[in-house]
Amino acid sequence: MQSIKTKRVYEKPEKSDGTRILVDRLWPRGVSKEGARVELWLKEIAPSAELRRRFCHDVDKWAEFQREYFRELEQKGELLDLIRTQLSEGPVTLLYAAKDTEHNNAVVLREFLERPA
Repeated sequence: MQSIKTKRVYEKPEKSDGTRILVDRLWPRGVSKEGARVELWLKEIAPSAELRRRFCHDVDKWAEFQREYFRELEQKGELLDLIRTQLSEGPVTLLYAAKDTEHNNAVVLREFLERPA
């Protein structure tokens, strides 16, 4: 499997990003589609509205968020397969808008994809 990176969508695109996949439910404010160089926007793979509301970027709830989002991801096989197909062709960068680079849905999604089958 190729490498999976996570990156804020506001950061400059680089060739080493490979396939750039936005994994947020909403398009990020102030970002043009051309400037972001997003090849896939998988808004359906983002955490549910209920889970996002409960977590509300509270780091103290991070472990719970990870567990709950893993459960949601287990139900999204087709979308995960789409990302895995991209990974078979080269590196993938999961893009997100959150300011917190360590506690966001793209980080959890990367962990989910990297775990042993």
